[in-house]
Amino acid sequence: MERKKELRKQVALLKAQHQASATHQSAEILAALETHPAFRAANTVLLYHSLKDEVDTHAFIRKWSHAKQILLPVVAGDDLELRLYTGPEDLAPGAYGIEEPTGEPFTRYESIDFVLIPGVAFDRNGNRLGRGKGYYDRLLPRIPSAYKAGICFPYQLVEEVPAEPFDVRMDEIITLQG
Repeated sequence: MERKKELRKQVALLKAQHQASATHQSAEILAALETHPAFRAANTVLLYHSLKDEVDTHAFIRKWSHAKQILLPVVAGDDLELRLYTGPEDLAPGAYGIEEPTGEPFTRYESIDFVLIPGVAFDRNGNRLGRGKGYYDRLLPRIPSAYKAGICFPYQLVEEVPAEPFDVRMDEIITLQG
């Protein structure tokens, strides 16, 4: 646990050094995602409505909502519910100030083809360090057949992320090469 806490601090320091390039890098990372075979083939995609320090997905969600069924997570107590994104007019601030869809919960987990997951840090083995609440670690086992892609800025790709038995590995990490 202490190693995870220390890694979160290290990445926070790096984040401050890289803020100026975040917008440009977000666009490049998401352009790479658009060409990914698993994303291209997916019909139902779980994305996330980004916070300021994450790869910015806001315009990406709007763009792809016309071609794919887009789901977004909603914090419900200690868990994440999934809801269909129907447009920016149906978003409302939820937990942590994140814009969340206001519709009915989506429960057809088996129909989700592709999941894009943010994190504080990732390693090349697919291990993910989140913010410490375990939301995605509790959600992802319910979506076993979906392709799980972590997404991050290059500075968030680290040598090793400490992993616990309950941590869910990503199938791939999408970032800029370098």
